[in-house]
Amino acid sequence: MDEKALHGAVEKAVEVLKQGGLVALPTETVYGLAADALNSEAVAKVFAAKARPHKHPLIVHLGSMEELSQWAHNIPELAWKLAKQFWPGPLTLLLQRRPEVPEAIVGGQKTIALRIPSHPVALAVLKAFKSGVVAPSANSFGHLSPTLAEHVRQGLKEKVDWVLDGGPCCIGIESTIVDLSRERPSIARPGGLSAEALAQVLGFLPERGINAQPVPGSAHAHYAPQTRLVLAKPEALESCATQLCAEGKRVAVLHPQKMALPENAQWVCIPEDLPQLAHRLYAVLHELDKQRFDVLLTSLPQADGLGSALCDRLVRAANASL
Repeated sequence: MDEKALHGAVEKAVEVLKQGGLVALPTETVYGLAADALNSEAVAKVFAAKARPHKHPLIVHLGSMEELSQWAHNIPELAWKLAKQFWPGPLTLLLQRRPEVPEAIVGGQKTIALRIPSHPVALAVLKAFKSGVVAPSANSFGHLSPTLAEHVRQGLKEKVDWVLDGGPCCIGIESTIVDLSRERPSIARPGGLSAEALAQVLGFLPERGINAQPVPGSAHAHYAPQTRLVLAKPEALESCATQLCAEGKRVAVLHPQKMALPENAQWVCIPEDLPQLAHRLYAVLHELDKQRFDVLLTSLPQADGLGSALCDRLVRAANASL
């Protein structure tokens, strides 16, 4: 997008947001469904468009670190260190919210999720809007997140007032949520920033926290394609595919290496490299949904680095098929 086109797109997005409309906004993680966080009617439209339960809080996206204190209080020094190191980027901080923050965006909780995205288009919109926007993934609740503008158009259709096309999302999975509202920091949701990267600032490897209350993306069944998704160990993929085909199912097997499969099964090559897999996973699943398979069959990657987030997404997606 050239400078003139970017300027026009940003102006259009800001105009729609100020009028209380919904804008599909590209970020480095996934496309978000943006609305003015201080406009209760606009926030209500987000919940309605996504059919999202109201107890599930939203992430507020900011244009600068200076805005952090407008939304959170009792901010620990560690939050500023993490923000300085990883913002803009795929890190969401869960902090104690200021009392005046609207309860609708936090699900009635005493905490608030905040981040600054690194996508240049999203950043330009946020800086021009000069206030926070909520921006959950621009899809129906529980379904596959969009990583292309076309995914948004196909999924939400007329529910979005304007889709800002910023090209493919470079990371491809949602942000990592770090809970700093308690004494010891923990990961409330694994995502595009690894625990190993966080450890460089925290001084220890953060553990996965037990969420007493919902955080974005914490539903048991979530991130699900329309097609049934089944997980199996890598060594069992061929036999599982054979069994499913014997039941009359048309099967797509997602794996980095080609394998011997029955006639009614198709091998789909996915990257072995974890960042590449994160970048491609949702787009591949969106594409396979169009091909009318009965079952998508895959295995979990190694659960280190980005693999932890990918395992989380695949397990929750498979839960939707149970």
